[in-house]
Amino acid sequence: MESTKEDEPQLRHVETDVLIPKMMREKAKERCVQHVDAFTACCKDAGFFMVFNCREENAALKECLTRHYQDPEFFQQCKQEYIQEKLEYERTGMPTKSQKQKLPTSM
Repeated sequence: MESTKEDEPQLRHVETDVLIPKMMREKAKERCVQHVDAFTACCKDAGFFMVFNCREENAALKECLTRHYQDPEFFQQCKQEYIQEKLEYERTGMPTKSQKQKLPTSM
């Protein structure tokens, strides 16, 4: 059963602007793993010259990640997953693996 807007819990600003985008970044890295691996390998091999030698790998990685970040359907998928995790936490009091991760201290 898909939830509708009326069924969804009210999300706070930090959830829609920080926590869900954080989930999107993590999932996008998983979906772009071949580009992440290629860029990482290039950087290791290039050393100091990575800025010049890894432009192609960096551009491919950025394109892949940006495609996911700008996809409204992907945002909705992550939002629904976040809501399910939130509801499960409220029901059980047990955080999921992703909820156990701390927010960066720079926030």
